[in-house]
Amino acid sequence: MLGSTHTDGVDEVRDLARRGLLATAIAGATGPHRSRLTGATYSIAWPVVYRRLTRRLEMRRGHAGCAASVTRLSDECLDRFENDVEAVVDDVTRKASTRIENLEGWIVGRLVPATVDGHRRRRGAYGALQRPRVPSWLATELNGDAWLIDLATQMLVWVGTPVTAGHDLWPTDSWVARHCERHAGGSYGEADVRADIRAVLRAMGRRPRWFERYVETPLGHKQAPVASAEQVDDRTETPVDAYTERERLLTALAHSAVELIRARLARGEPARVVVAEVLNAVFGADAGDGPIGRAYDDRLALVLRDAGELDRIVAVVREVLPAGTTDDLGGGGR
Repeated sequence: MLGSTHTDGVDEVRDLARRGLLATAIAGATGPHRSRLTGATYSIAWPVVYRRLTRRLEMRRGHAGCAASVTRLSDECLDRFENDVEAVVDDVTRKASTRIENLEGWIVGRLVPATVDGHRRRRGAYGALQRPRVPSWLATELNGDAWLIDLATQMLVWVGTPVTAGHDLWPTDSWVARHCERHAGGSYGEADVRADIRAVLRAMGRRPRWFERYVETPLGHKQAPVASAEQVDDRTETPVDAYTERERLLTALAHSAVELIRARLARGEPARVVVAEVLNAVFGADAGDGPIGRAYDDRLALVLRDAGELDRIVAVVREVLPAGTTDDLGGGGR
């Protein structure tokens, strides 16, 4: 909706706000009239959101281009901006019930509570915790380790956001940087953060119902990991052909599948069920249009229906999982 204008309704919206009737009028409007009022409210709100909220956040993130103009927002930042604008418009339609002489000024005063509430509503729609906090039992499982508790909090935040981490299931690079910022000196890399993620997932898996509700379910709403536009475009020195790119994607998806399988096995779920469901979710029809292709999805469906093939895949997974986790598979490929 960015860039749309409803100037024909802006004066009416301002007049209704001045008379303290805006929320009531929008609630009672239907059809084209409601669209006209909400569209005009959007036209009033989006410049305020960008100037007073989005630009400041993008500068803090180091996104100079996104902070320069709304038309230069990257796809991910544009999604965040649109979500914030929609939250503000929703806030106006519900709360603008008093006399408001300066609607833009009123919106500025409501920016933080409106966008925070919108953020929580979206997280709730995904099934994630609206206020991500590590419960006391999980802190105990993590032995009170400050970094692992912080990482667990970041994981709870991450599962409730619609964005992806490029080729990966988790934004490991960001968490490596976060660790380095908080622990000066020493070395900490990708292998370390992956080991810590596994440790947190094992601890979370001690409460299967909690894990399913607040981690696995919202995580299932994310798109399958794909290459970011930046990664795809950054090929000036070494062009990458379609086959290589497809192999990279398959490798990333396989890693994601292993992480999900490991987490579910830690809860004691049957291996054959877990493997079939995760493979279908990550690679097959349950992944939407399918990250690899329709023909691939169809072949996978046939393989998963073949008991012998499924047992073979379970055996391969047993070999792939690190020592100490293969016991979860049991001796007979449950």
